[in-house]
Amino acid sequence: MPEPSHVVAVVDDNDRVRKALAHLLNALGYTPKLYASATSFLATVGSSEAMCLLIDVQLGDVCGIGLGRDLATAGFKIPIVYMTASTEENIHRRALDAGCIAFLRKPFAPSALVDALNKARVRRERD
Repeated sequence: MPEPSHVVAVVDDNDRVRKALAHLLNALGYTPKLYASATSFLATVGSSEAMCLLIDVQLGDVCGIGLGRDLATAGFKIPIVYMTASTEENIHRRALDAGCIAFLRKPFAPSALVDALNKARVRRERD
């Protein structure tokens, strides 16, 4: 079983994005756990000790920011990185207000993901 410090949960309803992120995370030495919906992620949230979550803001079944807020309200302290392809200005502010550690606009450079994962690791070790 992978160490929690290396597990990154990816919640994105786009199959291509999930697969691309899985390849990138593997190349960076992380173990990706992929979820196509908030519902599929929530079915395993209690058994998963991921280092962080990469959540798409526009999920098909719920708002990704709402998912993050629900997790925080339930007491989960998993660092969250939100991702979006939207150019809507207020999304970034809403994500920050919800407590994310990083916000990535798709498409993003691998170095931006590395920076976000480093922040998540530091936060997770601190909490």
